[in-house]
Amino acid sequence: MLLIAGLGNPGREYEGHRHNVGFRVVDALREAEGWPEFRAKFSGVFTRGSLGGHPVALLKPQGYMNLSGESVQPAAAFLKVAPEDIVVVHDELDLAWKDVRIKVGGGHAGHNGVRSIIERLGSPAFVRVRVGIGSPGRGERDAADWVLSSFDPVERAELPDVVACAVAAVRSIIEHGPAAAMNRVNTRV
Repeated sequence: MLLIAGLGNPGREYEGHRHNVGFRVVDALREAEGWPEFRAKFSGVFTRGSLGGHPVALLKPQGYMNLSGESVQPAAAFLKVAPEDIVVVHDELDLAWKDVRIKVGGGHAGHNGVRSIIERLGSPAFVRVRVGIGSPGRGERDAADWVLSSFDPVERAELPDVVACAVAAVRSIIEHGPAAAMNRVNTRV
């Protein structure tokens, strides 16, 4: 069993924000696979299905971003999933807009959702699908304002392709494992 957690903030007022790209990715995967609708569970919304013969659970924590671990940890405990079998999909300021990268383990790099998951799991060993949202220009706005801002019209037009790349990265992790998926995804030109 793999647990795929897409991070974001709950509520309509946050739907179009950069911080919610993780929600978009797990929504797209669920829709593409025709899995059941999400239902409330584990302080989030949850569904499960099978991909390439592998059982997969999808989770969208419904506390705010900095409480993501309060949803991921109980889901992982219930499903008996080790940190190494958790994939967290999140926005990444340190990557250029449209870049998608896979990483195994490491620190939180200032991302409060990832920080919360590390703290609650007691381990940083989970896999991350990092979706680049770029960063504000110098002196334009601070990081918190940036992640809670909406995509501009050009970015909104490009967003479906970015989400599709992130979904492909998640599929590659499921089908080939994190190491092979990193070789496929992170070396793209």
